[in-house]
Amino acid sequence: MVLTDVRTAGGASPRTLLSVRRAATADRDYAPHRGKWVFMKRMCAAALVVTAALGVVTTGCGPQERDAKQPGAERGNSADSKQLRELTDAEQLRIADAQQRLIKRCMTRKGFDFWEAERLSLEESRTLGWVTDDVAWANKHGYGSRIDAKHERARLTNRNLAYRKGLSDERRAAYDKALDEGVEAPVITAKVPTGGTVRKRVGGCVAEAERQLHGEPVAWFRAEKTTMGLQPLYVPQVMADKRFASALVSWSRCMTRAGHPFRNPQEARQAAVEQGLKTGPDKAFEAERKLAVADATCAKNTSLRSIGNERETYYVNRLRSRYGSDLDTYARLQLQALARAAEVVEPRT
Repeated sequence: MVLTDVRTAGGASPRTLLSVRRAATADRDYAPHRGKWVFMKRMCAAALVVTAALGVVTTGCGPQERDAKQPGAERGNSADSKQLRELTDAEQLRIADAQQRLIKRCMTRKGFDFWEAERLSLEESRTLGWVTDDVAWANKHGYGSRIDAKHERARLTNRNLAYRKGLSDERRAAYDKALDEGVEAPVITAKVPTGGTVRKRVGGCVAEAERQLHGEPVAWFRAEKTTMGLQPLYVPQVMADKRFASALVSWSRCMTRAGHPFRNPQEARQAAVEQGLKTGPDKAFEAERKLAVADATCAKNTSLRSIGNERETYYVNRLRSRYGSDLDTYARLQLQALARAAEVVEPRT
């Protein structure tokens, strides 16, 4: 069964390399072959909702760091494509919150209690991406370890866990069926660009909420999986791009001058994680904060993030001749979900 506990959901951004949330454990790679630019995070699941043990979080990747007023890259030459754009952090979160609200309404209608996931503030919920150049945010939150800890505490004290546990066997089975139908839920499939097929069970209130936001489940699932599946096709090209590689070298030199000799942002974040394992929380956070400030400052001074964004857009657009329709469908359904979410919940602040 599934308990959705979403901070950033509503699906992943069509361009997701720069959108993976901050790293929080010590097993991340700076590895394009994994289909992300970088930091595989528990908050970045490929599917909007995946089946997991009770209480395990399921999410999509949030959008890359983007000002709410920035329209996003154009995705083609058609008039329709030019009207499409990526969603901002705030917009992705609104879809996630709407999904929670719709699940709650559905479960209430079926005779069960359901508590929406605890919401972090908009500032706390932002995505950092593979590198951030927001010095002020880094100065306040470092790489976000305290925010991650706050979210983890909320997950572990999820009221839905205790509620379900307190039900009789018969009622618990009915609860599971109402929520997502479990193993009896219908299965939908989608082919991914790199080959193979992915499957997803869609049932119960979780499926109803998704349908109310994104529309027909199969169309949404296939557009999402195709979009996310493009990453292995263009990530290696971005990583090998001369402009990006040059900016990364400049970033590394800047960090070395600041006393932090790292080759890439992932190494810096990895060092912060390892430091946190060796020292007390207060001392570790201060070291994390200082390192994150240097990281963001060097990224800003070398334009690393903006160059990465630009080169990513370039290589994604080269795939449009084959996958443009899927990219447009994905963006259109996201915007549709946002419009519907706006009728359900207020935006986070």
